[in-house]
Amino acid sequence: MTKEGFTTTNIHSDRKDKPEHGVLHKPIHTSVAYNYEDSRHLAEVFQGKRSGYNYGRQLNPTVTALQERVNKMEQGLATVAFATGMAAIASSVFSLLKAGDHIVSSTFLFGNTNSLFGSFQRLGIEITFVDATDVANVEHALQDNTRLVFVETVANPVTQITDLEPIGALCKKHKLIYCVDNTMTTPYLFVPKTIGASLVVNSLTKYIGGHGNALGGSITDTGLYDWSSFPNIYDTYKKGDPRLWGITQIKKKGLRDFGATLGPEAAHHLAVGSETLPLRMEKACSNALQLAQFCSNSSKISKVYYPGLPSHPQHERAKKMFKNFGAIFSIDLNDDVNCFDFLNRLNCVVCSSNLGDVRTLAIPVAHTIYYEMGAERRASMGIADSMIRFSIGIEDTEDLLNDFQQALT
Repeated sequence: MTKEGFTTTNIHSDRKDKPEHGVLHKPIHTSVAYNYEDSRHLAEVFQGKRSGYNYGRQLNPTVTALQERVNKMEQGLATVAFATGMAAIASSVFSLLKAGDHIVSSTFLFGNTNSLFGSFQRLGIEITFVDATDVANVEHALQDNTRLVFVETVANPVTQITDLEPIGALCKKHKLIYCVDNTMTTPYLFVPKTIGASLVVNSLTKYIGGHGNALGGSITDTGLYDWSSFPNIYDTYKKGDPRLWGITQIKKKGLRDFGATLGPEAAHHLAVGSETLPLRMEKACSNALQLAQFCSNSSKISKVYYPGLPSHPQHERAKKMFKNFGAIFSIDLNDDVNCFDFLNRLNCVVCSSNLGDVRTLAIPVAHTIYYEMGAERRASMGIADSMIRFSIGIEDTEDLLNDFQQALT
């Protein structure tokens, strides 16, 4: 059989799994409990001897269909969906690490991930933050108790590109879990498995869902990590295929114990939204490049951060690694331009904290999503008080260019 492309595979994902009555989308299953006429079967499901559904906090048919979609996109072994992207990250660290373990993390982290890691530090997990655009910094930070390396493909909001492939080789050499947050690139632009990622994070709320109408997150196990050598796997889960030990523990601890469960209604919205991911990403990336080029020529803007510009420090790396340069960019306004006044003059662009929507969104970074970090931490990440982050949507390009032009005039 001829192998199908990304879009075809995704569009027909539900249908090929033969859902009830021949419907094209997996139905929304709202029940939290499941009937077993043979009580032995229920016991075998709980004991992991038989596949099936035991309780809605852990499994739901609608969510399972979404997980299969994401898993195919990421070319993974198995995927678990969560209530949000943050729940996916938190559940994975909570499930796999313990006090005394060590993480090496990119210092250029999404604000909430940075806050979360601070909480784990207070619980006894050591974390070293490094500039992950150079593998040498990651290698220098490794310790005897290092268990995991965590990076994002493209940093938000300054768009630094991680030294992805060399870090993957480093993690393989030292038998470390390599966790890559793929939210900003999506599996359409980049598949982290190709550079040795063990676990892949996606905030499904963003580009995969794409319409700002549902929260969700996921963790994909790529099948590349040898969980039989990982010291923190509970004896309870050391049965069956060793490749599944890690994702099983994440599912049990993150969903059953932590309760970070994705609801079926949200899963349905995210699955349907994902069907147009390639079309949306192509248009949004095209818009972003043209707007970034426009901003780079504006006398009112001192700097533009976008991997698609040759001036970007990791432009060649992004060009080599990604199918396109993404739909996020940030700007630093000149000192004589007030960021709030500029934002208030925009008409087509929406002032909002989300990203990955079909609509173009903008936010003053230092005053909102990175405010709690404080000035010193923001400065270490390259975030100026005048910085504005844009998440570019799929509007007509000329309308966006005109809106930027009138707001800057």
